[in-house]
Amino acid sequence: MKSAKFIFNFDSEEEAKIIAQSLSPEIKNEIPKTNVEVTLSGKTFCLEIETEDVSSLRAACNSYLRWINIALNVKKTV
Repeated sequence: MKSAKFIFNFDSEEEAKIIAQSLSPEIKNEIPKTNVEVTLSGKTFCLEIETEDVSSLRAACNSYLRWINIALNVKKTV
């Protein structure tokens, strides 16, 4: 198994919670060959991705990081 772990430290607990909630629908609709775990502890948001191969890991990382970036950009705009 291949894995990646991303840890984000936000300015506030509210911001971390907003990002976690915005990813919730994507986590429920599983990506094939991919296991994703999200943990939230105060201002810290942790995203762990585990896949069967490197190409699946790269694709999943790109997707989740893009979704986080979009959520942050929407939050700034609103």
